Amino acid sequence: MSEKDTATDKILTDAMANPSPAKSIGDPGITPLSPSHIQQNDSDQVQSGPSFVVVVAIDFGTTSSGYAYAFTKEPECIHTMRRWEGGDPGVSNQKTPTTILLTPDRKFHSFGYAARDFYHDLDPSESKQWLYLEKFKMKLHTTPNLSINTDLHAANGKRVKALDIFAYALAFFKEQALKELSDQTGGDFDNNDVRWVITVPAIWKMPAKQFMREAAYKSGLVSRETPEQLIIALEPEAASIYCRKLRLHQMVDLGTSTTQNGFNSNDNAGSGVSQGDRYVVVDCGGGTVDLTVHQIRLPEGHLKELYKASGGPYGSIGIDYEFEKLLSRIFGQDFIDQFKIKRPAAWVDLMIAFESRKRAAAPDRTNPLNINLPFSFIDYYKKFRGHSVEHALRKSNVDFVKWSSQGMLRMSPDAMNSLFKPTIDHIIQHLTELFEKPEVCDIKFLFLVGGFAESPLLQQAVQNMLQGRCRIIIPHDVGLTILKGAVLFGLDPSVIKVRRSPLTYGVGVLNRFVEGKHPPEKLLVKDGTRWCTDVFDTFIAADQSVALGELVKRSYTPAKPSQQVIVIHIYCSEKESVSFISEPGVRKCGTLRLDVSGTESTAQRREIQTLMQFGDTEIRAMAVDVSTGRTVKAGIDFLSH
Repeated sequence: MSEKDTATDKILTDAMANPSPAKSIGDPGITPLSPSHIQQNDSDQVQSGPSFVVVVAIDFGTTSSGYAYAFTKEPECIHTMRRWEGGDPGVSNQKTPTTILLTPDRKFHSFGYAARDFYHDLDPSESKQWLYLEKFKMKLHTTPNLSINTDLHAANGKRVKALDIFAYALAFFKEQALKELSDQTGGDFDNNDVRWVITVPAIWKMPAKQFMREAAYKSGLVSRETPEQLIIALEPEAASIYCRKLRLHQMVDLGTSTTQNGFNSNDNAGSGVSQGDRYVVVDCGGGTVDLTVHQIRLPEGHLKELYKASGGPYGSIGIDYEFEKLLSRIFGQDFIDQFKIKRPAAWVDLMIAFESRKRAAAPDRTNPLNINLPFSFIDYYKKFRGHSVEHALRKSNVDFVKWSSQGMLRMSPDAMNSLFKPTIDHIIQHLTELFEKPEVCDIKFLFLVGGFAESPLLQQAVQNMLQGRCRIIIPHDVGLTILKGAVLFGLDPSVIKVRRSPLTYGVGVLNRFVEGKHPPEKLLVKDGTRWCTDVFDTFIAADQSVALGELVKRSYTPAKPSQQVIVIHIYCSEKESVSFISEPGVRKCGTLRLDVSGTESTAQRREIQTLMQFGDTEIRAMAVDVSTGRTVKAGIDFLSH
């Protein structure tokens, strides 16, 4: 514990030695008692719980999804799911598109290639009635006040509950995986024998992670009674767990020249990452790019996070948006908006055609790329504008896109590369800033993972930026790295021993008013005692190292003996040090609920001791009534109601 922590403890302990009779502003009826920070030793951390026969990880991606599994008896043998029916030419179908189709009466119909192909074959008059959704995962990252009631828009413009869609998708994966496990073991496989792992971006905030857990409960993947059956894994962490085990034949080393770190390409990177090595994982997905910095610690090869996860919404769908903007420049935003609503299935076809050409973009390409325009695009444009697509191209000031007589858009390689530029620039800028941080020094490897990592344009940009400062490694099965790592994480969730808190968390409390230290406008006088309101009691600070199993302990006392529930508001901030909950950038982000009903006692003052765990991928709370020793039902809710 740092001196700062101890000092804070002392101030709070002194202030609370005479417990506050007042109300903490916004939090009626709680009085914090002495706070403390408990560092658990490793032996306490082993999560006791049911032993599982198999771990199944679901990589729920923005553009594509899949699952993989391993039996706990054979942890080294990771099975990726059976190949999917359907699939696109030239695109590996180990994963399936994250697309979902609901019938006109909003019942689940199909997922993945099956959903896309069925929707594609519907008559345009019918397809307007069906609800087709794709790339919907980003909504959890971009919605500021995410709640259980957040909506998504289907391709036909109709609204549907996001929770239903995520639950349908997870139920689909549950059914597929259990069916495959039953076929493998020759009997009905029991869901209780499965530990489920769902991957999410590391930069996701707590509400999005909780939303995923709620969807899992709704889908029947796991029940609320057995929350430990589901682990939320962070995508780049999963990739990191997998990458540290890589051998030479399993990866591609982008730089073959000698690097400044003093190895040349003949060194065996095959012994992979060794003890003490520091490395960066750049997970480039469809929706987000996530960066984590890890170090391997002796003796068991556990991982320690050196800098808090960072990144942003710079995934490969950014290139799709640029293509859409280009089409709007040529054909008019009004036409594109109408076309998407009136011919939703044809729009999907156009974007599939673009996807396969997008994968052909490369820095040294010289010949143009042809993109098939669906017939209904050409037809609808003529009806809408009264002139041909060819005429629109001639009239537009976009000279690097031409019309080919076979009904195709011909894009010059430069035109295609320019669609990548904004997204890649964001990634490079982020990497540049990361490498300037003092914590991010002596980096030996940079692992590029995720589907977008296969882009030669991105690979070249990363090479140019690093200029040999560290080795750039791309695993062979780059699209499955996260999936395989998530299985390994499910088999041993304690592999990551130290994480960094992305935000500062705390609660608002009252302290004894100190003249000269506290602002006069925060003074509250109650029963002759002078209190300072709105004081931010920090649980954990942004970028603070948190060991797995480390607990933050606080004690609260109900205002009235008859009180059944204590509700405490949790505040967070991106700043490392916060003094008051009223400061700019501090926002209410969740509530801690302590259900103290049924634990009534004769004690003069009831003390509810609360333990919060911050070292995991999710924040957990436990509580106990000190006088009776009974467990108090405690839960942290980050989804705004």
